[in-house]
Amino acid sequence: MEFSKQAVADGVRQPGSQAARRWDTRRSEKQRRLAAVAHLCDGPVLRSERIVEALEQLIVSGDRVVLEGNNQKQADYLARSMTKLDPGKVNHLHMIMPSVSLAEHLDLFERGIARKLDFAFAGAQSLRISQFLQDGVLEVGAIHTYIELYARLYVDLTPNVVMVAGYLADRHGNLYTGPSTEDTPALVEAAAFRDGIVIAQVNGIVDDPRDLPRVDIPGSWVDFVVQADKPFYIEPLFTRDPRLVKPLHILMAMMAIRGVYERHQVQSLNHGIGFNTAAIELILPTYGEQLGLKGKICRNWTLNPHPTLIPAIESGWVESVHCFGSELGMEAYTAARPDIFFTGRDGSMRSNRALCQLAGQYAVDLFIGSTLQMDGLGNSSTVTRGRLTGFGGAPNMGHDPGGRRHASPAWLDLIETDDPLARGKKLVVQMVETFQDGGQPSIVETLDAVAVGKASGMPLAPVMIYGDDVTHVLTEEGIAYLYKARSLEERKAMLAAVAGVTPVGLRHSPKDTARMRRDALIALPEDIGVHRADANRSLLAAKSIGELVEWSGGLYDPPAKFRSW
Repeated sequence: MEFSKQAVADGVRQPGSQAARRWDTRRSEKQRRLAAVAHLCDGPVLRSERIVEALEQLIVSGDRVVLEGNNQKQADYLARSMTKLDPGKVNHLHMIMPSVSLAEHLDLFERGIARKLDFAFAGAQSLRISQFLQDGVLEVGAIHTYIELYARLYVDLTPNVVMVAGYLADRHGNLYTGPSTEDTPALVEAAAFRDGIVIAQVNGIVDDPRDLPRVDIPGSWVDFVVQADKPFYIEPLFTRDPRLVKPLHILMAMMAIRGVYERHQVQSLNHGIGFNTAAIELILPTYGEQLGLKGKICRNWTLNPHPTLIPAIESGWVESVHCFGSELGMEAYTAARPDIFFTGRDGSMRSNRALCQLAGQYAVDLFIGSTLQMDGLGNSSTVTRGRLTGFGGAPNMGHDPGGRRHASPAWLDLIETDDPLARGKKLVVQMVETFQDGGQPSIVETLDAVAVGKASGMPLAPVMIYGDDVTHVLTEEGIAYLYKARSLEERKAMLAAVAGVTPVGLRHSPKDTARMRRDALIALPEDIGVHRADANRSLLAAKSIGELVEWSGGLYDPPAKFRSW
């Protein structure tokens, strides 16, 4: 093949010509940084007392840095060490954190070490993030779903440095992450295979690789391990004390079981972490048993090991649970139930947030969760005025994935046409009390997220779950079967009918409501055989943390703050 003179002039290189471009700049830069800390380490083992000095060599201003904050597991020692960096040496970092959970995470911005943030969930730091955003201390790239954030690590947010946490390492860098593997493999791999630097804090370092219970991440993916000053922090994020489950929660749980799970034959599912879903878990062995539903619904779960699921497991409702992460105190219980949980040869559970998120997207019939605000079309968000909470995995769980190709009874049951090419739908259920504890309506005319997004200069309003993905809205008033709506106006009317005395609910027409009940577009409790008077705490299989311990045969070891019995 011959190139034209014009092509050559335009910069097209002829075959065999020597390329001027270097193709290993990332690799060369990594080698430079590793060489700069060679005197501070023994092979892959960084000296703890020199960690700040090492980080100032390994991290360069403007770097993209992943700092593992998961839902629960925190690389807290590395976070504390980062706050000690000299902002004159290291600044304008672009931090990428699945969960912004610790004060130190935001101290990085306050001290001028970091500038930009991409994250999925904030939780306890939501107020401070909101304030920093207003004050111009940080800028938000985007609020992601979990797997959206992981995916971007492999596309346009490839990190220069990744810092994670594990239980144990050997002196070759092999990591044991135990039941709290969570996000770690997804975060590490993005750096390990594109010449980023991987640093892992661990609770202990063993001399003999055979002393590791198992290898969750190979040493060839890890550049450095450093022993932390204390075990990494784990937040018991998924523990709900049954004593705080109210009759209203139980009423809504009864409606969910009868009006959604039984009606659609839901067999595989994911639960959110509120008291509403905890109530569902706790009445399966009682109310569900009364209805003769064991073996017919709620068999396969994608779920952190909720302690409130113990009675359902022990009474034979649950066939399998794959976990996003662990839950503090549940380690011995999950290890003792290998038929139910995914466990390694060492006996401990193996979690994997990326794969569990994918399972929650494509492999389950139903997601049911709550929110802070919902509008009259079913759009919802946990971003409200003064709070930038983030979304976690809810948008992954709470949408209908168009790529699904396998059928199940529940998925097929949402087909509303005779079209032979019609496809089913994943059930996306929003379970919302019409008013929050403070007396603020949960169902509003316009989401606060719209104003927050505009004020913060976000190109998109931070909506958690879009209304067009929501198939059911369940409140204490009733259930709106939104997937049946034949128009936008009918959808609005259906939601208004179950919105109570909120601004949205007050515009419903009693005449329309009666018609929609007849047409089974909405259902009040009595329409599905749920008696409000039966919704009391006697239905709970366990009424306290202490009773959950009893159900577990003493295997569940609740954190200290839940040991009030």
